[in-house]
Amino acid sequence: MSYKVQGQRIVIVGGNDEALNKVRLVSKTTATVVIISRHIEADFRAFAVEVIERAFAPSDLDNAALVFVAEEGEDAELAKAEARARGIPLNVVDVPAECDFYTPSIVDRAPLTIAISTEGDAPVLARLVRARIEAMLSPRIGKIASLAGGLRQRVENLIHDGAARRRFYEALVTSPQVEAAEISGQGAEAAEALLTQHVSADAKGVVWLIGAGPGSEDLLTLRAQRLLQEADVIVHDQLVPTVVVDMGRRDAERIDVGKAKGHHSFSQAQINTLIVRLAGQGKRVARLKSGDPMVFGRAGEEIAALRKAGIAYSVVPGVSAALAAAADTATPVTLRGVSSGFIMATAHGADDSDLRHWAALAQSGLTLALYMGKSIASDVAGRLVAHGASPATPVGIVVNAGRADKSTYSGTLASLSSGQVAFSDGPAIIFVGEAVEAGDWADSAQLAGMSFKVA
Repeated sequence: MSYKVQGQRIVIVGGNDEALNKVRLVSKTTATVVIISRHIEADFRAFAVEVIERAFAPSDLDNAALVFVAEEGEDAELAKAEARARGIPLNVVDVPAECDFYTPSIVDRAPLTIAISTEGDAPVLARLVRARIEAMLSPRIGKIASLAGGLRQRVENLIHDGAARRRFYEALVTSPQVEAAEISGQGAEAAEALLTQHVSADAKGVVWLIGAGPGSEDLLTLRAQRLLQEADVIVHDQLVPTVVVDMGRRDAERIDVGKAKGHHSFSQAQINTLIVRLAGQGKRVARLKSGDPMVFGRAGEEIAALRKAGIAYSVVPGVSAALAAAADTATPVTLRGVSSGFIMATAHGADDSDLRHWAALAQSGLTLALYMGKSIASDVAGRLVAHGASPATPVGIVVNAGRADKSTYSGTLASLSSGQVAFSDGPAIIFVGEAVEAGDWADSAQLAGMSFKVA
């Protein structure tokens, strides 16, 4: 509930830091804010408020809309009794049992304000929820809300269908292009262009190629989370966990294109056709890919199909599995004096020329991060050694990087090549290079044979 205070007074009894906290909240209203206390301790000079340093008097509540009591003692008790006698809503700071109302945690994106409250006895929970919402909302959302307000009449005149209007406003508040234009002072022009696009009878949908990260929902970017909430359809890979897919809008259609090793329920050509068709129907399509869409995600082929069909698209980066694996093991893939570079490659299908090149890179000090090579890890390690890489080169392997069920293995190229390793289930990243030894592999399973010693 919002409470009308325009033209009235908000009275705060108390001159301490608790009173100052309430001033920060209520000074954003259109009321006249009055602080009354015998002892003014806090500094209220930054706010347009009236400060009265004396004892409280009943007449101080004349024309008062709300009363806050932020101190104890005789004045506090008199103020509480007078507020109750006059029927003025009362808030006694940090005493929920004496409150007629509670002040919510506020997410301020002026002119947009979001209030979060609980039933009085769980204020910490409200603050935690506020922190989550603060993180989800772009700092520019208030400016975008102002743009939406300015366009309201035109939108109603031009878009008569309620669902279509909703789609326009959702597109407006989630558009990276509008947000970028607003920063440069061109927000109104970008918003008008978006409106024209939505009014057009042949307006097409959009495809967002979204990186889902390595699988843990809290590694999803804020932009990805926002767009999943706006998507009409979520087209996702088999490796994207259900918990991440479920972060999309509840009523969004979900299509599992199920590409996994040895089993392709959809070919890449079929996926390209699917997302073009869906967007061509005017739908907003979230193409959800594991990791980062531009790293072994075949995004290039999908982008080419979208360009050919004239479909709008944007790419939302994600945390690639190699970066999550490096974070899981505190492995500096670039390390001054040891490794000046970082190579990401796919081991699956690599030929001899690839292996020879990788062996030379490893010998030069670069760190290799090999994807899709768990089942052939021993063979790849042996071939790297055969092509000149040192058998003592450190190796670290992370299965299910970035997830709670991750597992790690450490050793050398020699120990990895000595036989087939019984890895746990899940996708793996294989690190090869001298910088791997600087990582934290203390709790990892040791590969058979020779391995490097972790300090």
